[in-house]
Amino acid sequence: MKIKMLTIGAVLALAAALFAWLSTLNVGLSKGLLEGLVPADVAWVSMAAGLVMLMTPALGFFYGGLVRQKNLVSTIVQCLIIFAVASGVWTLWGYSLAFGPSHGGLVGGLKYALLRGVGAAPDADYAANIPALSFYFFQMKFAAITPALIIGAFAERIRFRSLVAFIVIWATLVYSPAAHWVWGVGGWLRGLGALDFAGGTVVHVLAGASALASAVVIGRRKKADRPHLPCNVPFVVLGAALLWFGWFGFNAGSALAINAVAVNALVTTNIAAAFATVSWMVVDWTLNGKPSATGAAIGGVCGLVAITPAAGFVDVSAAIAIGIVAGLVCNFTVILLNRTALDDTLDVFACHGVGGIWGALATGLFCQKAVNAAGADGLLSGNPKQLLIQALAVVVVAAWGFLASTLILKLMDLTIGLRVSAEEEELGLDLSQHGEYAFVAD
Repeated sequence: MKIKMLTIGAVLALAAALFAWLSTLNVGLSKGLLEGLVPADVAWVSMAAGLVMLMTPALGFFYGGLVRQKNLVSTIVQCLIIFAVASGVWTLWGYSLAFGPSHGGLVGGLKYALLRGVGAAPDADYAANIPALSFYFFQMKFAAITPALIIGAFAERIRFRSLVAFIVIWATLVYSPAAHWVWGVGGWLRGLGALDFAGGTVVHVLAGASALASAVVIGRRKKADRPHLPCNVPFVVLGAALLWFGWFGFNAGSALAINAVAVNALVTTNIAAAFATVSWMVVDWTLNGKPSATGAAIGGVCGLVAITPAAGFVDVSAAIAIGIVAGLVCNFTVILLNRTALDDTLDVFACHGVGGIWGALATGLFCQKAVNAAGADGLLSGNPKQLLIQALAVVVVAAWGFLASTLILKLMDLTIGLRVSAEEEELGLDLSQHGEYAFVAD
């Protein structure tokens, strides 16, 4: 009895100490707000982070609707677990590698590992108007959705345990260094003047190149030559609509304040997505005789991808051009790649890779300091150098994503294996990997 009482007392004492510690954190945050942080900006970045979080499960529905029904559950749960695993990696060491003090312009080191020193006080290098913890939280959503984009390239054929291991390694060794190069203070591409407002190179070019590597290394699906229709078109449209909604946080939130640049990003994001939706549909209508709901949804996503690096640096007319070209070039890339032996299941490279490349280059064409003084003038404003810098960033990030992902995947295939067996693939990943069905009749 005495031992039980002592145990209960120890637990209560520990709980009291924990409560007291949490209280000091809350006081520190309130004090920080009173000492110069901008409450409206803190609120906006927090809401934007929530919008970006929505994008990962939205991607699950978008991808899930495109695969065969026997792989619907596995596709959605892959996005869910990637969000959880990538959030953990980002918290433990990824954020520090990306945004910690630079080591030779290549990586950030481990100063902020386990979020040591990341709290209510702002990090003036990135945002003096919000707590450093807010910046970490916002960037975590980018670190989570980027690897989730890759899974569309090897959908319907990867082992779940291998996927989890790949995400941990890729988020650590591929994403975090690339984020540091482009966004981190001291990063070498940032030092050259590369512009990427919300992730055209860091997110989409990197994920697209990695997806291409994945499709090459993992190989084609069994019976990939047999055409299959999306299993759930409403899921595709729902996922695209939620991605469109979440993208407002993705792009406008990257201003890290509720200001004119954020508003510009809101407007250009919607415009580019709208015009890409229309241009993709025009191609479908012309070639196939009918406009498809799936095509319209994919076109909208391609427009969102393309405007991402440019959203805070270009005006409305540029956003229209970016959207129109994105819908056309991504659609024709899908058509061309489908005539090759490559089995990029959900056309990740064509949509995210090519869309991101076009968006990054378009930033160098259309950016204006009149839109954002923190940016630069592009080719059409008399500065051809900016386009060359953007092209260099695209080549470097794409090459890094492809080569590093190829090496990681080949090593994994030699050790733990990547693909499910032929029998498991035929059965479907829902049942073989998770023991569940998407729809069960009573």
